[in-house]
Amino acid sequence: MWYPFDKTTPLGSNVHYFLKWTFISCVIGVTVGLVGSVFGIAVRWVTAFWEAHAWTLFLAPAAGVLIVWLYKTFHEEGNRGTNLVLESISASEEVSLATAPLIFISTLLTHFVSASAGREGAALQLGGSLGNQLGKMLRLDEKDKKVAVMCGMSACFAALFGTPMAAGIFSLEVVSIGVLYYAALVPCVFSSFIGAGISAALGNPPERFLLEAVPEFGLSEAVLTVGMGVLCALLSMAFCVMLHRSEKWYGSRIPNGYVRIALGGCLLILLTLLSGSRDYNGSGMELIGRIMEGETVSYLAFFWKMIFTAAVLGAGFKGGEIVPTLCVGAAFGATAARLAGLDQALWAACAMAACLPASPTVPSPR
Repeated sequence: MWYPFDKTTPLGSNVHYFLKWTFISCVIGVTVGLVGSVFGIAVRWVTAFWEAHAWTLFLAPAAGVLIVWLYKTFHEEGNRGTNLVLESISASEEVSLATAPLIFISTLLTHFVSASAGREGAALQLGGSLGNQLGKMLRLDEKDKKVAVMCGMSACFAALFGTPMAAGIFSLEVVSIGVLYYAALVPCVFSSFIGAGISAALGNPPERFLLEAVPEFGLSEAVLTVGMGVLCALLSMAFCVMLHRSEKWYGSRIPNGYVRIALGGCLLILLTLLSGSRDYNGSGMELIGRIMEGETVSYLAFFWKMIFTAAVLGAGFKGGEIVPTLCVGAAFGATAARLAGLDQALWAACAMAACLPASPTVPSPR
């Protein structure tokens, strides 16, 4: 007699797959969503702390040394960060359990001293590591464990940013450019919505920036939009080169990890003093918000943000490039809008959208 769970039939196989991954994605979504929510709350707390206490900046060299010490103590000095998580999906690399607590603590230390780094790198590593461990606990085979890793990445990313659909799709695309893992679509979306829901319930506000008005779109606006896209692509390429060159320079000139990251901390202090502003410290979310609200910033704000980010990430501080890239785009869009007499918020949003896909976000060495 036929029944709907008969895996030998196409319908039965699909029903079995759906129910199986509904359960697994719920387990991963709840577990990783809780951890990601706690991480998001912690990041907001340390960010508020350094904004209220400028002296934390001068702890940057010490915080950097502590980060390197933690990775060496747990024998993870060769940990390739986000690249390792991505390779665990595409090339069966193993993500250690230590990856999760190490990236959790080291990213908080990075943010505590107001280093210019995002949190998305931590989200992918934290979620990927936990997803991998949960896959082992559930006794998944190698193929299913890869999907579990992607579910973990989706859940943590959604918990941090409050963007479940984008988080679900992003984890499918980030593994291999130009390839979409459709088999993981439903599990990743389920996990991301659960993670975002838990995060919202625990008081983590989603990241959003509102456009109060959108002007009429005509031929001249279309031409300007295309031109902005080209300029943002060039800007992102320059940012990518800057990040890679800084990492290569640090590695070739200063082989000792402790000295390298301590120097990066000293450069952060020096750059902050030279710029005369704290606008370029931290991830850049606050600066984006101010730009979107119409506040006037320096014409070279985008360049300062690029320099700050390259100085700390190249030295070994932990974080990601997505939020700094969005900040660079917003600042560049604001500069272009002021020079051309256009709406600042709209062009900042356009520049952010244009810079993100051309940015050095994946693969990332952090």
